[in-house]
Amino acid sequence: MKSISAAALLILIIASLPLSAGEQLLTVAEKSGFTDTSRYGNVISFVEELQKISGNIRVETLCRSVEGRDIPLLILGDPCPYSPGDRGDDRAVIYFQANIHPGEVEGKEAVQMLARDILKGRHADLLEHLVILITPIFNADGNEKVSREHRSNQSGPDMGVGVRHNGQRLDLNRDCIKLESPEVRGFVDRVMGRWDPLLMVDCHTTNGSYHREPVTYSWPLNPNGSREIIRYMREEMMPQISRRLEDEHGTLAVPYGRFVDPARPEKGWRTYNENIRYLTNYVGLRNRFSILDENYVYADYRTRVYGCYNFLLAIARYVSEHRGIMKQMAAAADRKSVSRWKNISDEDHFVIETEVRPLKDKVLIRGYEMEVVSRENGWPRVRKKEKEVDYNLPYLADFVPSRTVRFPYAYLMEQPDPDVIDVILSHGIVLERLSEPAELEVEIFRTSEINNADYLYQGHYLTSLEGEYEKVKKEFPAGSLYITTAQPLGSLAAQLLEPESCDGLVTWNFFDRYLLSQWRRTILPYPVCRLAEPAKLQKRRVMSRE
Repeated sequence: MKSISAAALLILIIASLPLSAGEQLLTVAEKSGFTDTSRYGNVISFVEELQKISGNIRVETLCRSVEGRDIPLLILGDPCPYSPGDRGDDRAVIYFQANIHPGEVEGKEAVQMLARDILKGRHADLLEHLVILITPIFNADGNEKVSREHRSNQSGPDMGVGVRHNGQRLDLNRDCIKLESPEVRGFVDRVMGRWDPLLMVDCHTTNGSYHREPVTYSWPLNPNGSREIIRYMREEMMPQISRRLEDEHGTLAVPYGRFVDPARPEKGWRTYNENIRYLTNYVGLRNRFSILDENYVYADYRTRVYGCYNFLLAIARYVSEHRGIMKQMAAAADRKSVSRWKNISDEDHFVIETEVRPLKDKVLIRGYEMEVVSRENGWPRVRKKEKEVDYNLPYLADFVPSRTVRFPYAYLMEQPDPDVIDVILSHGIVLERLSEPAELEVEIFRTSEINNADYLYQGHYLTSLEGEYEKVKKEFPAGSLYITTAQPLGSLAAQLLEPESCDGLVTWNFFDRYLLSQWRRTILPYPVCRLAEPAKLQKRRVMSRE
């Protein structure tokens, strides 16, 4: 363990004194001189103290974890609303989420500090235009499994951090399609469904390349989300926030990524991928703004915490000032989704495959000279040298369609599968049943090949299908499931139900039992049909698994 400086020792002495009207309320990181991080009990105690110092906070329960811990969801507002319908004003709701991976802890400390400072009046003006939701410890079960051996490559905290997975050994940032964890189900239901925030920020720590910026970030990447929102975020919103972060706080930021080839950095800087299993992309597919915050792993712990704090503050101030245009864009994206079938355009196709291209502007990476070191029994390692180097590089972050299918008006499924019904409803998608039989011309996907992964991933052998559509007339019995894409979450419905979706219900094995006959091993047609145009049908809405 590193020795504690005199300044850190003074913080420890101050923190041990009794609280006086909340004046000495410090996080574990602050108390320890940035050598330790909060356990679940510390966070709960801190939140209880916040409730004592201000009436502008209320606490809901996001979910109960597998190991029995209640995950707190903080609501900050002046006045603090009891529910979304109580606001009665034009405030924008934003959501900060921390500790999805409990080895990546600076977000957990930063959001506690920010909530305290807002409630004590330091940034109280934000509550004039915002309602701020905060989940400070999203993955509480993983947080409690602390060891100094976890993420040993990062610079602190010296006392150790938790594990990446939750109590089910699931990576919560891979669960946005299948919804197998109580944490992500709570997020989808209690945050996205109940509060419908205009923007969400998900706090992480990078594992990546060497550079000098302590904050990195991304916007939604999947082109099936609102492309107007994606363009606005990458060309206007995030560059402005980055400049503000440097000008007002002295904190450098850069778009998230890694060197395509550290041995030849000039090849470019590349972001992560567009899969909807990631929370940031998932929120984008729901026509809302989302930001991936990746704090730089090789910066010291104190720098990471304050960098994250400053970044969240800059984001909140931007949304406060631009909430009008952002609300208009989100509402326009919803309207476009509802009415897309009336005037199908080139952009109103569902993207099956993408290719990543560089953005029009290069990105400045404040880095170092590097060398790649070969290892006898492992991947080559990149070693940072002392000399600082600025790289002006192509940024591979534009995911453009390479294969698409036309959006159908609706999907139909004869089998009322309870697991499929449950996941569709849990996402908030409108689901209906046919009240009467109907004969319809539909598109059936004739599966020619089923491809299964050779290894388990998040407890699944991921599946993909190959085949072709065929138009047929088909009788659908009463009770058949009906999901229209003419709804705000129409793109999400297509993501779940398209047979060739790169990250849908097929991928996560929801339809495996319907794809092969039991004895002859004959490949069966995909069980979800596409209805190309509106039809007059008798339907009733499904509100539960029934």
